[in-house]
Amino acid sequence: MKTSKKLLLVLAAVLTLAGCKSTKGLLPSVSGKAGEVIVVMEKSDWEDTLGGDVRDLLACDCPWLAQKEPLYTLVNVIPSAFGDLFKYHRNIVLFQVNPQMDTTGIAFRHDVWAAPQCAIQITAPTAAAASELLKEKGPMIVSALEQAERDRVIRNTLRYEEHPLYPQLAAIFGGAPHFPTGYKLRMSTDTFAWIADDKQAYQDVFIYRYPVEDDPFTIEKIIAHRNAMLQQNVPGMFDGTYMTTSDFFPLTLEFLKYKGRDFAQVRGMWEVQNDFMGGPFVSHSFYSPDGSEILVAEAWVYAPKFDKRQYLRQVESLLYSWEWKKADAREENEAN
Repeated sequence: MKTSKKLLLVLAAVLTLAGCKSTKGLLPSVSGKAGEVIVVMEKSDWEDTLGGDVRDLLACDCPWLAQKEPLYTLVNVIPSAFGDLFKYHRNIVLFQVNPQMDTTGIAFRHDVWAAPQCAIQITAPTAAAASELLKEKGPMIVSALEQAERDRVIRNTLRYEEHPLYPQLAAIFGGAPHFPTGYKLRMSTDTFAWIADDKQAYQDVFIYRYPVEDDPFTIEKIIAHRNAMLQQNVPGMFDGTYMTTSDFFPLTLEFLKYKGRDFAQVRGMWEVQNDFMGGPFVSHSFYSPDGSEILVAEAWVYAPKFDKRQYLRQVESLLYSWEWKKADAREENEAN
């Protein structure tokens, strides 16, 4: 009897996130603000060590901003209150802590109660076991939420695309990101383009290229080329001013892969030489298809009156929509 009861508990935990799969095509649209996560957890656990561990992981200071902003905005909902209003939220982390369970695990699901939704369920017999699992799988949880937020931006971008931009940029660079309505090509040369959406805040993108050299993906070489490109193409408001990379804030370098494309990602802060302007940037550096050039797609934000987390997350997501230009039938025939 005891074994059967445990089996039913485990089965119920699995079905909690799988129950809506058969009606996926009829799911409502997600609710909630971008960058917000519903954490389903008993209030006693939320106010104790487990809740603290969740906040340390998901509400820590956003690591790529100069000022303090949480990585995500968390909303605690107790399991008994987790009804339809909350089930339609875009991001859900659901804790199922029950002493009658002798298994510990984590499940990642998409589009359970709404679409496009990211739902993560953590199952453990005790709060301490759930905390251990959270610490072990923390990077995977953050990555899943980041990818979900990114995919929503790309999905909306393709739905409401500023269609003239992609062919214009792809003709210069052989490929480009996609951009939503409102973005304009501010300037372009044979090696540099500036795509801008300057409403209440600047959420802009640079694309540029330069010849390959030995060991091109060191942070020193990436930043040296960045500074040279920006000094040449991005002047400030006054004589002798131009955009460059801040030496005050640390830079980070990661090597990532997304949909088969390898790139070096650099995060840091930009500033205007001899002026008082600055903000965060993130750049992706990668080889051209023939390997002869380095291409860089860079997102940056200038929003002195606003929090910057969501502005940067939105424009950074556009970099992941990069698509190489497809050769038309005539080009393919000439190549053959």
